[in-house]
Amino acid sequence: MAQLQQEQLLDIQQLSVDFRTPGGSLNAINRVNLRIGKGETVCLVGESGSGKTITSLSIMRLIDYDNGVISHGDIRLDGLSLVGLSQRQISELRGKKIAMVFQEPMTALDPVFTIGDQIVEVLLRHERIGKAEAWERAVTLLRRVGIPEPDIRMKQYPYELSGGMRQRAMIAMALACGPELLIADEPTTALDVTIQAQILALLRELKEELNMSILLITHDLGIAAEMADRIVVMYAGKVVEQATAPQLFENPAHPYTQGLLHSIVTIDQVRGLRLYTIKGSIPSLSDLPAGCRFHPRCPYATDRCRTEDPPLRELHGREVACWHAEKLDHAAAEMFGGTLDEAADEAAVASVSGARKAPEASGQVLLQVQGVKKYFPIHRGLFQRGKGFIRAVDDVTFDIRKGETFGLVGESGCGKSTLGRVLLQLEKATAGRVVFEGQDLLARGSRQGKELRRDMQVVFQDPYGSINPRWKVGDIIGEPFWVHESLRGAAKRERVQQVMQLVGLNPSWYDRFPHEFSGGQRQRIGIARAIALNPKFVLADEAVSALDVSVQSQVVNLMQELQQQLQLTYLFIAHGLNIVRYISDRIGVMYLGKLVEVAPTDELFRHPAHPYTHALLSAIPVPDPNRRRVYAPLQGEMPSPANPPPGCRFHTRCPAATALCKEAAPELAAVGPGHWAACHHPL
Repeated sequence: MAQLQQEQLLDIQQLSVDFRTPGGSLNAINRVNLRIGKGETVCLVGESGSGKTITSLSIMRLIDYDNGVISHGDIRLDGLSLVGLSQRQISELRGKKIAMVFQEPMTALDPVFTIGDQIVEVLLRHERIGKAEAWERAVTLLRRVGIPEPDIRMKQYPYELSGGMRQRAMIAMALACGPELLIADEPTTALDVTIQAQILALLRELKEELNMSILLITHDLGIAAEMADRIVVMYAGKVVEQATAPQLFENPAHPYTQGLLHSIVTIDQVRGLRLYTIKGSIPSLSDLPAGCRFHPRCPYATDRCRTEDPPLRELHGREVACWHAEKLDHAAAEMFGGTLDEAADEAAVASVSGARKAPEASGQVLLQVQGVKKYFPIHRGLFQRGKGFIRAVDDVTFDIRKGETFGLVGESGCGKSTLGRVLLQLEKATAGRVVFEGQDLLARGSRQGKELRRDMQVVFQDPYGSINPRWKVGDIIGEPFWVHESLRGAAKRERVQQVMQLVGLNPSWYDRFPHEFSGGQRQRIGIARAIALNPKFVLADEAVSALDVSVQSQVVNLMQELQQQLQLTYLFIAHGLNIVRYISDRIGVMYLGKLVEVAPTDELFRHPAHPYTHALLSAIPVPDPNRRRVYAPLQGEMPSPANPPPGCRFHTRCPAATALCKEAAPELAAVGPGHWAACHHPL
């Protein structure tokens, strides 16, 4: 293969890792081969549980602290074997030759030390310099990774920085001693699309500047297409395919890779067509299937696949572990519901079984939001006068029609989730009106909370954190029947099992606990609970953001099926713009507590009128190495809602801002049929 001709920095050969558990030893990764050349970016992709993070922690030898052991194989960094080194020896290499950026910087950074102290500690450990020089170098590093006012940020604690700034600080710390290999484990998963674009651009710049190699772990294949020289696909602890990025996206050779690529929801996705999903879920380490580990989910599986494990072998300039790889070509993608670049054909969409129906022609309004505000008071110190406010939601007006899906997008901190909680009366509004079926929910004497809960439900982002882990699934889904209809015993079980079947859960799982389910199954439990009483309105707050791409498609398909069957109306809050475009009929864009644009979905994506909307759309990764986006990252971060700028709140980051934008706040005004924007100079 081409990569063998490149000078190798990291060479992993036949690596197996086991974990000691009370129930015995579990094999987490099995006979993994992986190479990274000097100056190369390799992306490691696969569903949650495939072994990506364990592989990266094994390279860093951090599995030693979690009952993990390298049971077979070798890891060589620039010719040096890391497997036989003691923890003291390997600690000398961490930060110096090899460094890691973790997925969640808030948990990776020490909350009791300032950002500056933590970067300086790395420099003092590995460099022969004094503390003053280390401090100056740390300031320079923060400035280099794009953190404004680095002298001030050095003295701040992690909780005082935004998510994007914390991730930049983690990158600065990782690069402090100029490592040869940077491992980035899902470094942008928790970030908004605009901040994600900034971080990816920063990694590319630093790679070229330092001639550094990168191992990037991600489940977003759009990021892999944009960043990777080569892509390694893992499934259930094994590598199933290795190829260059163009090879992998143009002609995936393994059925699992084909499934992942077809599960991607792209900006060109035909709206209305049912999304492709990989059936089933990734197996548990304690119950791995015989033969090829993917065969229970594979449309090509044969008897040989069920009994013999295919080796990773070279095929046409790539490596693939499949008995039938030579027979599979791009034409086989028809088994996955169409080609990757399927053109939008309205006639075909109309004829497809299960195509999404449009909202009711009458356009009857179900929910009206009029001038809603939500301010949180800031209690100042003992010797400070006055009281400030965080303007989380500031004068928002829109409506949602019966049967439609209204998407709400914007960066973290813009007020999306707060607005959703106000609509459901989980937060008390500071001002405004919320009219549901003609009744003002905020007015004294409006319908009581218990009655409201029947008609207005919510599906939360974290399915495990939003359900009681000590309750059985039957009790979780059945609580609404007990509270609102006083059902007990067999009557409740029957109703719950009907709902479980409706959302694709096996009714026999009634007595299981949440920890026994996968992430996608737990989200189905949350959806089942939300629809149990056949509500009229459902708020989905980042309901698919934490899920793998294949599971995302399953949940989105389910939500659309339920919408048709139960005549549901959705408010769909998310930061994944491709998913929002696919599922929504209309979209509202929020920025710093304000609604800055509202339009029908196709109109918004074709002709964004507000510069902020344009920036959001241009930041979407494209899952095609041959169509890499041309994107000028949106500069800076969102100002504090406690002290919003005067005039247009976006003017501090807007490339087209004028003096008028800095002085006068624009109002939402029509820029086309059903298209509204709050901008003095709409695009």
